[in-house]
Amino acid sequence: MVTCRLVSSSLLLLLYLNVPAQKTATLPRGVPEAEGVSSNSIIQFLDAAEKSKTEFHSFMLLRHGKVIAESWWDPYRSDLKHTLYPCSKSFTATAVGFAVSEGKLSLNDKVVSFFPNDLPDTVSKYLSQLTVKDALIMSDGQDPDPTGTVGTKYTNWIKGFLATPILHQPGSVFLYNSLGTYMLSAIVQKVTGQKIIDYLRPRLFDPLGIEGMDWEMDKQGINTGGWGLRVKTEDMAKFAQLFLQKGKWNGKQVIPASWVEEASTAKIMQDPKAPQSRKDSSDWLQGYCYQMWRCRHNAFRGDGAFGQFMIVMPEQDAVLAITAETPDMQEEIDLVWQYLLPAFKESKLPPDAAAVERLKEKTRTLALPPLQKNTQAFAASINGKTFTASSNVFSLKNIGFNFSNDLCRVKFQTDTTSYEIAFGTGKWRAGETRLPEPALTGSMIENNSMIYPAKITASYTWKDANTLELVLRYIESPHTETFTCHFHDDKLTLEAARSFDFGKNKIVIEAEAK
Repeated sequence: MVTCRLVSSSLLLLLYLNVPAQKTATLPRGVPEAEGVSSNSIIQFLDAAEKSKTEFHSFMLLRHGKVIAESWWDPYRSDLKHTLYPCSKSFTATAVGFAVSEGKLSLNDKVVSFFPNDLPDTVSKYLSQLTVKDALIMSDGQDPDPTGTVGTKYTNWIKGFLATPILHQPGSVFLYNSLGTYMLSAIVQKVTGQKIIDYLRPRLFDPLGIEGMDWEMDKQGINTGGWGLRVKTEDMAKFAQLFLQKGKWNGKQVIPASWVEEASTAKIMQDPKAPQSRKDSSDWLQGYCYQMWRCRHNAFRGDGAFGQFMIVMPEQDAVLAITAETPDMQEEIDLVWQYLLPAFKESKLPPDAAAVERLKEKTRTLALPPLQKNTQAFAASINGKTFTASSNVFSLKNIGFNFSNDLCRVKFQTDTTSYEIAFGTGKWRAGETRLPEPALTGSMIENNSMIYPAKITASYTWKDANTLELVLRYIESPHTETFTCHFHDDKLTLEAARSFDFGKNKIVIEAEAK
């Protein structure tokens, strides 16, 4: 167990800071068959992905350290970041690993020891026992997860976490707790004097050639830790590859191999009483590590809500990174085991130029199509009109429409500001907006400077003579909003739906032309 201070912090810091950045920012590329993988098997995986419940945004598959297949479903692109949601946790745990290795903290350190000014009036026995390791393995002892409650009730999340009762002895019961990961971020910042994104830059991001990342933070200036990191798909693949290589990068030991081993092995079972039949079919019951999950087939992963995956497969010497939006993450990872796992062979396969070309063509043409071009004469009757909402839902006051040159420009106006978005017909119209995007952690966003203006693409169509559909994609997040506008005389009924509600919880707004 990596809990002792093996080397002086100054010596280790010199070691890490002297790890050179990757000469090129990109990973090496290879041909599937040359790395023992059939191109046809990858095509089958992509075909199955298109038929699944999951809306894939990108994937990158590595074998023997080389990228053998990759794609982004248009309008998502390789140069765009993507919200990782809880995949961020694996990076936070790595920051803890560096701090431990540099002698700045120990896994046995008590959480209360770092925040003497934020403690409740009475420190319970269990709170006094809570360690850094307990937080790493999601065994803080709180129940339920206090993240949402603390985020809405407290301006100081550290005080909120420490004031939350601990019902179980720390280390004894697994319960997913994103605020516990935030506390790890706060602890690292406390002992290093740096936000974890800055602390990781010379130690992790620079050596791997990861650039342009950003991480949400709270009003205290602390990175959220449990969510909020945005990097590119290739950066996710690099992180997973680093763990596959036991912490080595370009021949240099970026993070101690002992930490990689410790961080990626099971420490606690999610449901010890689960029957074997459930364990055999679930990748969420294989054991939890340090902010990583064990998988079936002796793999492990970082994962994030709605289908963000960094999967490490040591026995296959392979790595897979995926960004997506899905209502069923198990189905998504099942596709990996069904189609890709059997494709890994021990030896090179005979060259298959035709299959390689089919795979290239497949990955070139993957797309989430814009709405079909379908203009209506009715557009002229609402062109230039503004509709005033009869109820103040989400502070929306007015919504206006302007049609010209195959664009529908929509202005959403609140009591304090307005947002204009151009929707293309038969195509995605790229742009930026400060319109608040749908997010699972929206209530926890305290600093918007990183997120906005958000990159978007937008498309519209007429579903019938009186019904206008608008689709707005936030292309550095998993999520999309759809606005369905029903016009009748001078009245508008607008239905707003978020993609992560999967058809539920629509917001209906009534408005009238003034």
